[in-house]
Amino acid sequence: MENKDDIRLLSPEQLKDFFIEKNQSKYRVDQVSDWLWKKGVSNFSQMSNLSDSLRKSLGEKFCLNKPAKIEVKKSIDGTMKYSIQLHDKNSVEAVLIPSKKRITACISSQVGCSLDCKFCATSRLIRKRNLFFYEIFDQLFYLNKQSNALFKRKVSNIVFMGMGEPLLNYKNVVKAINKMKLSGGLNFSAKRITISTSGIPKGIKNLANENLNCNLAVSLHSALQETREKIMPFSKKFPLEELMESLKYWCGVTKKKILYEYIIFDGINDDIKHVKALAKICEVLPCKVNFIEYNPIGDKIFRPSRVEKLQLYQKYLTDRGIVNTLRISRGRDINAACGQLVNLNGLNL
Repeated sequence: MENKDDIRLLSPEQLKDFFIEKNQSKYRVDQVSDWLWKKGVSNFSQMSNLSDSLRKSLGEKFCLNKPAKIEVKKSIDGTMKYSIQLHDKNSVEAVLIPSKKRITACISSQVGCSLDCKFCATSRLIRKRNLFFYEIFDQLFYLNKQSNALFKRKVSNIVFMGMGEPLLNYKNVVKAINKMKLSGGLNFSAKRITISTSGIPKGIKNLANENLNCNLAVSLHSALQETREKIMPFSKKFPLEELMESLKYWCGVTKKKILYEYIIFDGINDDIKHVKALAKICEVLPCKVNFIEYNPIGDKIFRPSRVEKLQLYQKYLTDRGIVNTLRISRGRDINAACGQLVNLNGLNL
């Protein structure tokens, strides 16, 4: 059977060339784009304002690699986890997190993950491949559809905090965000989109130059290089000095604050030495610290620290005027919380 390209890989110019070859008017580009990015059709037969012959021509030449199957689990706190089987039988997970003020879509960028963060279940999976930009877009499209159906509200915030390291699938993530922003598509504001990275300096600098206007979160977990390497071994290749230099560049270009994500682990980064190191880094650039509850993944080394250790961190930072908050985990009972996502063929926690 002949392999077909997903039609969404075509640029508007390439799509126009196809229609010209078929003796069709160039306005067909806008019609088809509307079906693809605004209505999110799953096959060409649904494009009802095109002739039968044109729909047949599209189907003969191209395909639409939509999810093959989607399974859902609901947490006692209302969080919804979607296990999405892709067209090639690989799977990713996405999460819908409703609250009174907002509805957040947490989406994935890779099948598995390229990195080796010791506290994260996804890192135990082999990275099988990067997601195409349209597969990232499809996650948001489906979650937004679910949000409207279940809560009568569209998704308000988008976070790239699912499976994978977004900046190691750079081109597809940027292209997906541009599609999310399309006025002829989902029309999301970039100010409501946050890319969470474990700290890829080159990617951070490139992102600053894209003029996307999105937000940046950095999975930090220690402001001491030696400790950070224990928690996130890959960071040996990306030392803190290099990371901070890229964040300085980000702030200079975008004029935006950085969100530092920080988990406090028992006996690893919960002493005063680590508290002072974090405060010192926070004084360098405009930022906010988001403390995250650790969600156990069956590891014997990494355990959540005691409440008084969190209080020590928060008091020390607050006394120095450093804004910080505690993010309460959602969806822990269905393995949908931060660091717990695995695909259908992955780990059973």
